[in-house]
Amino acid sequence: MNSSIKGHLSMLGANTLWGLMSPLSKFVMAAGVVTPLVVTDMRIAGAMVLFWIASFFQKPEHVPHGDLARLFGAALLGIVLNQGCFIFGVSLTTPGDASIITTSMPLWAMVLAAFILKEPITGKKVLGIAAGAAGALLLIMGSGNQVKATATTGGNYAIWGDLLVLSAQLCYALYIVLYKNFVNKYSLTTIMKWMFTYAFICTLPFSAGDLMRTNWAALQPSHIGALAFIVIGATFLSYMLIVVGQKLLRPTVAGMYNYVQPLVACIVAVLWGMDSFNWIKGVAVVLIFGGVYLVTASRSRKELDNYKAHENAQKS
Repeated sequence: MNSSIKGHLSMLGANTLWGLMSPLSKFVMAAGVVTPLVVTDMRIAGAMVLFWIASFFQKPEHVPHGDLARLFGAALLGIVLNQGCFIFGVSLTTPGDASIITTSMPLWAMVLAAFILKEPITGKKVLGIAAGAAGALLLIMGSGNQVKATATTGGNYAIWGDLLVLSAQLCYALYIVLYKNFVNKYSLTTIMKWMFTYAFICTLPFSAGDLMRTNWAALQPSHIGALAFIVIGATFLSYMLIVVGQKLLRPTVAGMYNYVQPLVACIVAVLWGMDSFNWIKGVAVVLIFGGVYLVTASRSRKELDNYKAHENAQKS
């Protein structure tokens, strides 16, 4: 399989799984048995165990102390701060505001890639991000089940919540840009087992109280099944796919697949009878995938350098 196609399929798969996680997480937490912190800790702990088990079936890789420190930084940005800021942010603002703010991630990725990796900001890239954002916003704003703001999410609390959700997007964009080249150094299993181990160590002090207070016996089989999917599918499998996509695609292209999540959540809502499909959602789908195509078709730094070198060779 072509490496580019493999990268696109990996990012599509990962963000599809994350899109499915959103309604399933709401379903589990609506029962009032587990808190958002418990769900997050279960994701991190479960993925950590699964990645360590998977590592026993491959050739051991030695990771020097310097790279372990870099993996700690990756865990902070890609897992701890990303998930932590998002969870606490959503608790202070409305789900609708949080969903809208998440559309900023591809923009952060484009700007950071331009400054850090010297990736060019082309017209196609800007147009693609704008089209994808417009499509995602159409889906979010047109959703029939958005939660309205309440007294507990107003004023300064909502502002802080919005800033935290925005910080979560910035942290994830930093992760995919800063570690674009580093992830090629080791296998995805080695990278993920250390990242989730560090993430577990960092989050456990904050979630230990909730974990001990949870009435696990009150969970219904449907809740257990949903949690199993969240841990295995939306964390273990999705993070494996993310590393594959991160290795094979430019950061801005990888970030564009963030727009698939509201699309998947919308499809699930339609299938579950919580929403209906209309022409606005059809336009949103076209905008999202049209945006992904435009960003993918934009020239990379390497392509621009080759083009300039070819022009100079013709002139001389």
